[in-house]
Order: sequence, then structure tokens, then C-alpha cells
Amino acid sequence: GNLRFDPMAMLPFCGYNMADYWAHWLRVGKQADPSKLPQIFFVNWFRRDENGRFLWPGYGENSRVLKWVAERIDGTADAIETPIGLLPEPSAIDTNGLDISADDLRELLSVDRAGWQAAVPQIEQHFAQFGERVPAELEVALNALQTSLSL
Repeated sequence: GNLRFDPMAMLPFCGYNMADYWAHWLRVGKQADPSKLPQIFFVNWFRRDENGRFLWPGYGENSRVLKWVAERIDGTADAIETPIGLLPEPSAIDTNGLDISADDLRELLSVDRAGWQAAVPQIEQHFAQFGERVPAELEVALNALQTSLSL
């Protein structure tokens, strides 16, 4: 499949330039009390090993990751800094009674630098379709991601 970079796959249904949409939400964020802004988390439930096997045991176990998310919001769960943001330590995910190996969990919680580096040109191409209206903050964030991936 192809990676999608539009929020909630809504690009086909949006009647305005998405760059304006992004700019709007960046303005809202700047004007808001940071403690009242939603926190955003990214997950990839579909990560596979070199043989194509899914690493995460399935949808029925997603609440384990959501538990970590809630604990992060409450300030009770630790995270480690990575080029793509904060990730849980393997010990931070409740795996009691779960059939997942330590190696699979470590792989799930690692950063696939090559994969992210390969995505950067795709993100640039995605941004290009919106022209000069793409907010500078997004370009800065993409450049910072690219730099942090190469360290």
C-alpha cells in the first residue's frame, strides 16, 4: 500500500487547500493554553518483521498501548526521546499475559530510520501539491526530522 499523509485520510473530502487547514490549526495552537491542547500520539499497528509477520499481536491488545498513552497524559509513564518523538520503553507497555517476545516488542518500539528517511521525500512531495501555502512551521519540522534521522 501507499503511505497517506493526510489527517484521517480526509484529503479527498476536503473542499479547501489543506495547507490552509494546517495553518488554521497551527494558529489555534499558538493562541491556546498549552495545557489545554490535545496530545497527539502516532501508532503503527501494522509493523511487520522481515518475513511479513505482524509484530503486534492484534487489535484486541491495542488497549495496552492506549493505557500507556493515558499514563503519559497523566504524567505517570516514562518515555524515551527518539528522532520521531517520545516512545515508550519496552517495560512501559503492560505485556502481562500477552504472547509477544521481548525481541518483537523491542523492534516495535524502535525507530526504523531507513523507513522514515525514505518517507521524507514522500512527505515533501505531499507538501508540494499545496504549493507555497504550506506553513513554514511544517517545513521546519520536516527539516528537523530529517536532521534528527541522520544523526
